[in-house]
Amino acid sequence: MMKDLIKLVKLRLTFLVVFSASITFLIGSRLGGHIDWINWAKLIVGGFLITGAANGFNEIIEKDLDRLMTRTADRPLPSGRMNNGQALVLSVLMGIFGTYLLGSLNLLTGFLSVFAIILYAFVYTPLKQRSPISVFVGAIPGALPPLIGYVAAHPQIDRIAIIVFGIQFMWQFVHFWAIAWVLDDDYKLAGFRLLPTGKRDRASAIITFVFAVALVPVSVLPTYYAYGGYFVGGISLVCSLIFLYQSFVLMRTLEIKDARKLMFGSFIYLPVVQLMFLFDLIVK
Repeated sequence: MMKDLIKLVKLRLTFLVVFSASITFLIGSRLGGHIDWINWAKLIVGGFLITGAANGFNEIIEKDLDRLMTRTADRPLPSGRMNNGQALVLSVLMGIFGTYLLGSLNLLTGFLSVFAIILYAFVYTPLKQRSPISVFVGAIPGALPPLIGYVAAHPQIDRIAIIVFGIQFMWQFVHFWAIAWVLDDDYKLAGFRLLPTGKRDRASAIITFVFAVALVPVSVLPTYYAYGGYFVGGISLVCSLIFLYQSFVLMRTLEIKDARKLMFGSFIYLPVVQLMFLFDLIVK
């Protein structure tokens, strides 16, 4: 049962989401001059539950499609080890308790969390079969965790909040299209159209590269607005240029192996940039 629950909430993805929110909570707390560790713990638990609920709703909706794809066929719902009713009860309970915990930090945090669930599970998920525009819609809830983490500590959407959201928002496109390139054959079995043009072609690679280019200036905004020093600006620039080079290689070769390198590069890029921003604030 525990193994199936881990698969239902997509533990690795949930961990990355919560990690991102927890780091920006510390960034917001540091700028405010005080870290409330109890609230930090509430954010982690609440964020885990909210993300698990969104993933649970996603899997209920996509159960029949997950059965068609090799990488998802062994999930608890398509495999039959868990039924829709069980998954729905677990997801609703996680959503309620997660919203309660995050809402207890401040109302804005609670509102953004509910918005993230609705947009991810009930707007982005149905769109995945209909149009590549789903990636643009999905990038919004995908970029909300750092914003939620920040406003949990600093309850207002100020310039820094927009910056931490913007970095993850722009990163989402390159990250997701790299994954879609690697898994395109599997996605097509379920009818998902996730690459910009719907297939592995030069145009999809060029669009991915363009978003990697756009990420470069966005990533140095903390330094530009003097929230971060030259250290975080330099690290962010270097990481962005490496990320850009990986996307350029994919654009040149159109090879799955290069898309896989870009995908793994995206896993490293975001936590490094966020941790460097936090580290820069700590040593100031």
